[in-house]
Formats: sequence, structure tokens, C-alpha cells
Amino acid sequence: MGAVENRKSSDFKLIREQWGVMTLYERFEQVVAILLSGIIAIVIIMALVQLIMRILPLLIVGAVDVLDYGVFQSLFGTIMTLLIALEFKHSILRVALRKDSIVEVKTVILIALLAISRKFIILDSSKTGAETIAALAGATLVLGIVYWLLRDRDDRSAVIRMRKEEAAQSNQATAH
Repeated sequence: MGAVENRKSSDFKLIREQWGVMTLYERFEQVVAILLSGIIAIVIIMALVQLIMRILPLLIVGAVDVLDYGVFQSLFGTIMTLLIALEFKHSILRVALRKDSIVEVKTVILIALLAISRKFIILDSSKTGAETIAALAGATLVLGIVYWLLRDRDDRSAVIRMRKEEAAQSNQATAH
């Protein structure tokens, strides 16, 4: 059995072990997270299959010029949509596997940044007003700053936690 299969097996084993001590609401949350994760996985697979079925034959026969801006927008807009769905599924899966109790704000901000990035990729600047572009740029800047601040806070918390663990280990070593 591979390392990934082993980890997945232990993740679901942990869920089964914790099931008995979960409250009714935690069980409900668990079932909803697993169902949502499955539904999103099906949607991702369907979108990926449709993308491959549409693009691959056109690329093989040379009917699609990927350097054409319209084709580029459409293709990468679809790819970005898939990436957003994957990140969304990953955040729900972390809840289902009890690694996070709720979807983290940092993950929601990351998904929002991906969605705005996708909007910039598919945006037709000749048909979009400057105020809309400025608003999207402002939202991107603010979300980026908030994400950076949250990540910085998490990094500092991890360093403090690590130092406390090292100090505790050092105290245990000197006590013996």
C-alpha cells in the first residue's frame, strides 16, 4: 500500500474512532462535508472531461490557436475555474477529515483571490469600464494584504509554538 493510500486509510479510521464521541451536530457537519466533497469531486471530473473533449481534438487537428486572445481567455478561464473548485474541495475535505473544525478564513480569501484572478484573465478590457477594473484591482490588493497578514500571523504563531516545545524539551532534558 502506498503512502497516500495509507494516509487516507488512517484519516478515515480516525473519523470512525471519533464518531462515537461527536455531538449530533458534529456528525451532521461531518456527513455534509463528506457529501459536499463528493459532489464537488463529481463536478470537477465532469468539467475536466468536458474540457478535454472540447480542446484536445481541436488541438490535435490544429483548429485552435492558443495564442489567439479569445481562445486563451476561454481556455485559461476554464482551467482557473477547475483550480478554484479544487481548492474549494480541498478546504471542505480538510473539515471532513477533522483537520480543521471549520473552513478557514485564509482559505476563503485564497479562493476569492483565485476567482478575481480568473476574472482578470477572462476580462475583455475593451468592453470593461475603468471603474470596474479599478474595483477588481482594489479588491485584489485588499484580499492580498489580508491573506498576507493572516499568513504572517500563522507563521509567527508556529515559531512561538516551536520555541515553547523546544524549551519544554530542554527543561525535560536538564531535569533528567
